[in-house]
Amino acid sequence: MGMLCHLLGLSGFLGVPFGNILGPLVMWLIKREECAFADACGKEALNFQISMTIYSVVALLSILAFIGIVLFPVILILNIVYTIIASIRASEGTNYQYPFTIRFIK
Repeated sequence: MGMLCHLLGLSGFLGVPFGNILGPLVMWLIKREECAFADACGKEALNFQISMTIYSVVALLSILAFIGIVLFPVILILNIVYTIIASIRASEGTNYQYPFTIRFIK
């Protein structure tokens, strides 16, 4: 379940509006009381996806200053790479803490 919490963060790339936040949120809300590991993974995935959404909005706004032209693709690639790394670590039973994450949910 922990791995699924992380992988659902990629649902935003499948065309689901705010799927990167809604996927981990729904899984976390369903499984947080049943499994401590899913609770930890869900919080971490949710915090990371919220942070990446904020960073993406800032990068899109900075396209007007031409910084976002480079920054936005970098953020998207980092989102995919770190989500895959976290999913692999969760499948091994290890808690993974994403870098660049603002801790909204503790």
